[in-house]
Amino acid sequence: MRLLLDTHAFIWLAGDTSRLSPAARAAVADPANELLLSDASIWEMAIKVQLGKLVFPEPFDEKIFEALGRTQISILPIVTRHVAAVARLPLHHRDPFDRLLAVQAQAENLLVITHDPLLKQYDISLCW
Repeated sequence: MRLLLDTHAFIWLAGDTSRLSPAARAAVADPANELLLSDASIWEMAIKVQLGKLVFPEPFDEKIFEALGRTQISILPIVTRHVAAVARLPLHHRDPFDRLLAVQAQAENLLVITHDPLLKQYDISLCW
């Protein structure tokens, strides 16, 4: 199964896995599953680091590459068809990064690992 990590799920997986639910921990630990992180999540984290809302003990780019390598997570690129699909997405969620994750999950048939209850309103599969 292909799993798309929401930004907070990636941060918790890379740091404090106890913050993940038991179901999420089991899903990401299953070697049969492919773990993906959207470019949108990296962009979101970069913005939050710049604003001082997210702090890492080491430089952001070093932390991201180290965490991606350690967890064997692949990057899901943002492509034009993902961005265009946002225009058709119901406005259940106002966060642009989460809206993009929702359309990526739909377009790529991904299970989203998220604690965000607003994403339940979209036609996507969730795990928490």
